[in-house]
Amino acid sequence: MEGDYDKRIEEFKSKLKSFPDFPKKGILFWDIFSAIADGPTCTLLQGILAETVRKKFPGINAVVGLESRGFLFAFSLAAELGVSCLPVRKKGKLPGEVMSYKYDLEYGSDVLEIQKASIRPGLRCLIVDDLIATGGSLSAAIHLLKNNGADIVGCLVVMELESLNGRRNIPSGIAVHSLVKYD
Repeated sequence: MEGDYDKRIEEFKSKLKSFPDFPKKGILFWDIFSAIADGPTCTLLQGILAETVRKKFPGINAVVGLESRGFLFAFSLAAELGVSCLPVRKKGKLPGEVMSYKYDLEYGSDVLEIQKASIRPGLRCLIVDDLIATGGSLSAAIHLLKNNGADIVGCLVVMELESLNGRRNIPSGIAVHSLVKYD
């Protein structure tokens, strides 16, 4: 099983494309959309994600997707697992009463929000996103959810840019699983 899983990860990784100097000079942008533009690759990735959740993060009752590419994975995973799908969005994008968390960026700050009605004490959440780079938004989402009573089971990201050491910003005790890692 593990060997087949690893082969499927490598097959998926081979479908990812990189774009040098995007969005600005000196940045190497790894693009998830290049891979999922292909139907069989969508199916492959969905299977890998669901298997990973079942194996590494059992007992969740909510999948939390981070704006915006995390939404792609959160809904399909939640539907397959039969659990809630909750979006975490940037300030001002969600209707109704929201809970907010302000966090610092390299040059300034930002705010993440979640609808208050979607969070309850003891909610066992898995946070999903396409990428962990510096870990800022993932860490902010963890704090937002924990500060409002949710239990974070872990985080699942499709890609990790290890050279940016984003895991150092993730609160201790929170498991992060990356499908694909780049230096």
